[in-house]
Amino acid sequence: MDEPMARPTITLTPDQVREVETLAALLNQQQIADYLGISRRTFQAIYERDEAVAARYKRGRAKAIAHVANGLLQKARSGDTTSAIFYLKTQAGWRETNMIEHQGQVTKVVREIVSPAERLRAMIEQTAERLGTDTRDPAP
Repeated sequence: MDEPMARPTITLTPDQVREVETLAALLNQQQIADYLGISRRTFQAIYERDEAVAARYKRGRAKAIAHVANGLLQKARSGDTTSAIFYLKTQAGWRETNMIEHQGQVTKVVREIVSPAERLRAMIEQTAERLGTDTRDPAP
């Protein structure tokens, strides 16, 4: 009985390898595989065994992220509040908190942006209140 023949190993041409870098900025691995006319599993196998393909893919993704991040930072620097808040939340550890304040029968939700330094300052002040000490700078 004849043994089944193994499938030939698919490789990308040098032009396709270079193209992966451009495609990676715009498409996910499934979409790149579709573009190249191969399955995602085949693309993943090529990615894992061919260092040039992996390097081009990673470089393309990194370039795209850097480009978008640069645009975001420029908008934040120019005063776009939404961009500034997003940048600080993702890069500086800021977070949004929701507090519920009860005032009589009306409940009001207050939303605030808190930096890590402000969180630490609040924790120190709360601890000082419990201990009965004053954390403010002494008067000159």
